Amino acid sequence: MTAPDLRLRVPSPGLVALPWDRPLAAWDPADVPLRELPVGPSRHLVRFVEVDGTLWALKELPPRIARKEFDNLRHLESAGLPAVRPAGLVTQPGHDCSILLTRYLTGSWQYRRLIARLPPNRPAQRARLFDAMVGLLVELHRHGVYWGDCSLANTLFSRDGQLFQAWLVDAETSEVHPSLSDGQRQMDLDILVENVAAGMTDLAASLGRPREIEPQLIAEAMELPERYEALWNVLHGEAQFAFGDRYRVEAIVRELNDLGYVVDEVSLAPADDTAGGEVRLRVAVGERNHHARYLRELTGLEVGEGQARILLGDLRAHQRAIAQEHPERRITEEQAIASWLHDVLIPGMRRAHAAVRHVGTAVQAYCDLLEVRWLLSEQNGADVGTERALEALAERAPTDSAARSVVVDTASDIPVVEADPAVPDVPPEW
Repeated sequence: MTAPDLRLRVPSPGLVALPWDRPLAAWDPADVPLRELPVGPSRHLVRFVEVDGTLWALKELPPRIARKEFDNLRHLESAGLPAVRPAGLVTQPGHDCSILLTRYLTGSWQYRRLIARLPPNRPAQRARLFDAMVGLLVELHRHGVYWGDCSLANTLFSRDGQLFQAWLVDAETSEVHPSLSDGQRQMDLDILVENVAAGMTDLAASLGRPREIEPQLIAEAMELPERYEALWNVLHGEAQFAFGDRYRVEAIVRELNDLGYVVDEVSLAPADDTAGGEVRLRVAVGERNHHARYLRELTGLEVGEGQARILLGDLRAHQRAIAQEHPERRITEEQAIASWLHDVLIPGMRRAHAAVRHVGTAVQAYCDLLEVRWLLSEQNGADVGTERALEALAERAPTDSAARSVVVDTASDIPVVEADPAVPDVPPEW
């Protein structure tokens, strides 16, 4: 039998020792440290293995398709795009197949697990998922990547503050170009709408929901292009105004920063189609990590963009509080940061993580705590304090809060969130 062709980017002893000469379906759990994890709908066999302290996903594919997907994932990785990271490609000539190896995306889950474990009829939670998918598609298109099969089934989601981060996990049909035409982008959007509508209605049926819910789900899917175009236009629009109105540049840059984008360059050039001294603004937009990069520069913390936005707000609130407590002396930014890290963030993360039984990360738990405290305080018209917020986080966070999305990222011990007995003005079907 012809020996397999191994291409491992992480040549650890455990990976090298796996039975690469056998088809993936023939791997025996008695000999291989396989892990049983939930897998969404897939055209190909997917299995998981844990070796050398790391969990890996393995997918069996025809050799040509496997090589294409491996190369696509390598491109996505080099571009810093949110996708699973390729770790190896093993070709088995004797079986006419290949095995694609990727790093398991820790702390992520499929939409089916998330939706099935939330209280009924949670359009706010679905909106977070859709925003994440639209953000992912925009990022792919900005970098010349045509997905070709964008769907909920081909996406994983992870928590990032009050947001979701969407990750591409299937690049079989992807194509990489210098740039995409409007027609290519529209084709991807059409596929997205069709697949999301089908995925959500199929999930509703599998959960035993009445068919009357389908028009609502389809309508939500039909709104995805509008969400996409709104974000795309912010990133690629070219504002035109009088040269004396240059103050508008600051507002546009601030809007992009608020969306998380780093502005690499702005340019003002005379507008070609006017004779009135107007200029056209062009903005070169970089990565979507504006707040994360700024927080890292201030504190050294490595967190997600959505988490960084929340933590920066908490830091500024702490700066104001200690300035009010000590009006007689000037508190430097360095002193305020050190105080926030030692007195607020570190103990807050420890307590919040314990409140959610150490599910997820400590920094995400702290972000959830801040959100719950703010929501409860809004409901009560006054600050409810940390202790009350910790109790709610541990027992029953507000229904549509991002904190309600806590899901364990293992196959076992998944907490099922019970439906609220009564939710005013919300239909109970979904």
